[in-house]
Amino acid sequence: MDSGKEAVLTETTAEGITIISINRPHRRNAVDPATAQKLYDAILGFENDPKQKIGILTGVGGTFCAGADLHEVAQMADSSNGQSHLLPFDGHSIGPTGPSRMQIKKPFICAVAGYAVAGGLELSLLGDLRIVEEDAVLGVFCRRWGVPLIDGGTVRLQAIVGLGRALDMILTGRPVGAQEALGMGLATRVVPKGEALGEAIRLAKQLLAFPEYCMNLDRKSCYYSAYDATSFEDAMRQEYNSGVKAVEAESIKGAATFSKGAGRHGSFKLVGKLWKL
Repeated sequence: MDSGKEAVLTETTAEGITIISINRPHRRNAVDPATAQKLYDAILGFENDPKQKIGILTGVGGTFCAGADLHEVAQMADSSNGQSHLLPFDGHSIGPTGPSRMQIKKPFICAVAGYAVAGGLELSLLGDLRIVEEDAVLGVFCRRWGVPLIDGGTVRLQAIVGLGRALDMILTGRPVGAQEALGMGLATRVVPKGEALGEAIRLAKQLLAFPEYCMNLDRKSCYYSAYDATSFEDAMRQEYNSGVKAVEAESIKGAATFSKGAGRHGSFKLVGKLWKL
C-alpha cells in the first residue's frame, strides 16, 4: 500500500466550489483502501461545509480513475488463502472505492480525462454531470478479470443510460468513447483533451448563479423518482411537496427578479447578480 497523505487533493474556492482530485497517477489513479477512505472523507467534508455549494471530482495526470488497485487486490489474495477482505454491506457506509454508497446532497460534477473504467466508471456515476474529454474511454474493463461491479455500477448506470445500454456495457466490458458516451447520455458534454476540469469549473460557476434551495430540491426530487419512489403518484407527490417549499422560500423573490428585467427572451445574463439584489 503506497497511498500517502496526498493520494487525494482537495481545493476549495471562496465562491463555493470544491475540487477533489485523485492523485495516484503512477497507478492511473486506481483506488486502494487508504485512498478510498480519503475520497469518502473528502466528499463528506464537502457535504458538511455550508460554504461549499458545488463539488467536482477529477484525476491528476490525465486519467480520471482506472478502478480498484488490482496490485493491492492481488497482494490481499496472496495473504488470504482465497478469502475476501471485503466487509459486509450492512453497517458500513464506505464502499470499496470510497464514496460509492453515498447519495451526495449537493450538485456534483465529474471531470473525466483518459480512462474511467471499472470502479473508475462507477465513481464517475456519482456525478450529476460528466464532462468528458474527446479521447477519454469509459467501460467495465473489470469484466476481463472476474471483478464485479460493487460500487453502484449496476444501479446507477442503468438509471442514467437505460437498461439495454447498461447491459451492453456491463456484459461485454467493451470500451466506450466520448462521442458514444455523449450519444447515450453517459457524457453530459464532450470537450477537447485537457479541458474537462476547466469546463467543469465553468459549469459549476453557472450553477452558483441560480437560487440554491430550489435547484437542490429539484435535484433531490429527480433522484427520489429514480431510486426511491414506489409509484408514479409517489414521485409526483414528492416533487410537489418539495416544490411548495421552494415557492415559499425563493419563487416570489425570483418573480421580482424577473420583473427587474432578468431572464427576458430566455436570457441567462445577470440572473445571479439580480437574484442577489
